[in-house]
Amino acid sequence: MESYYLEWGNLLLRWVHVITAIAWIGSSFYFVFLDNSLTPPVDEDLKKQGVNGELWAVHGGGFYHPVKFNVRPPQLPAHLHWFYWEAYSTWLTGFSLFAISYLWSADVYLVDKAKFDWAPMQAGGVALAFLVIFWLLYDLVCRTLGQRKNGDAMVGALVFAMVCIASWLATHLFAGKAAFLIVGAMMGTAMSANVAHWIIPGQRKVVASIKAGEPVDPIHGIRGKQRSVHNTYFTLPVLFAMLSGHYSFTYNHPQAWLVLIAMMFAGAAIRQFFVMRHGFKLGRNANPLPYALLGSVVIAMLIVWMRPVPDVPGAQNAANLIAVSAGDKRAASQISYKTLQTVLEQRCYLCHGAAVQSKGLRFDAPQYVKRNAANIYQQAVVTKVMPMSNSTHISAAERQIIAQWYESGASVDD
Repeated sequence: MESYYLEWGNLLLRWVHVITAIAWIGSSFYFVFLDNSLTPPVDEDLKKQGVNGELWAVHGGGFYHPVKFNVRPPQLPAHLHWFYWEAYSTWLTGFSLFAISYLWSADVYLVDKAKFDWAPMQAGGVALAFLVIFWLLYDLVCRTLGQRKNGDAMVGALVFAMVCIASWLATHLFAGKAAFLIVGAMMGTAMSANVAHWIIPGQRKVVASIKAGEPVDPIHGIRGKQRSVHNTYFTLPVLFAMLSGHYSFTYNHPQAWLVLIAMMFAGAAIRQFFVMRHGFKLGRNANPLPYALLGSVVIAMLIVWMRPVPDVPGAQNAANLIAVSAGDKRAASQISYKTLQTVLEQRCYLCHGAAVQSKGLRFDAPQYVKRNAANIYQQAVVTKVMPMSNSTHISAAERQIIAQWYESGASVDD
């Protein structure tokens, strides 16, 4: 029953997390577009009010005319919308989802003993440390180098180096799926912390100064803009890290850390293309197409590099030997249900037996196995996602037994 309620919690939190993330990312993308699409105002009255950019747009049957004031407007409106709950809600739902999906069952989702054999509590603590330490180091780099000449380039290089180090460490400490997610959560935490600790507090100080009739310190806008720009470059890499959990060929690769770094780099390069293209249309930026091409080339190279190697005869022979030792005297290509049952009993019953029935699935009787034959084949042979983090130590030969059984008809009749 506990797993049933956890599944409901997982579903609902994931739903809300995706909704709030769409709202946050959508508003972020829109304001980056807006900043890069503004043109100097034509109307003299707007110039006198301190407007330094405007945009005319048509959408949904109406015309819109947003303007941007240089530092401050002449007076504050009665209703001022703040963009922060999108960011906070995304992080809160994401962290809650991480807690019930990974921290609650750290022994299954975080720990891969083939990589690092440690207690679930330790794994969970280190996973949380990734989130905190990255934010502290990133924030320190921004505060110490961000305002210097060429500071943005230095910050970018150091942050990229930190992400590379974190990716290598995570993929060598945690189960593959968890490793990618932890790096994404680490960067997502920094994004939300930027909003909570710099962007919104800076805006509140500006508003307070305007209300008090005091001069507005432009440093708040400069710092807020810097962190907002960082957030927009983090976006596509974070989205890849979150989505990769559905594609085991990424995090199960022998050099998974390189896969993660390369895809994050490609995502940032492609994001740069979208950031620059609006300014390019107005003659402000160089042609951004090389960034999109660079990201696409990196992805294409990964596709070629990661292509699967054809199965070697050794795995087939090993499966045949196990089948014979289990008492199956049939042809090598014919795997009996009895032989398959031996594998399922040792590797699958722990989570998919009568006691637990994870995801509502049971494999401890012929009728259940027959009903879920395609699912077993897909998860254990094709994607190799199951057993999760290979917690039951299924071997390549045993996966081959499942493959032969399924491909020869998936019979449950001996």
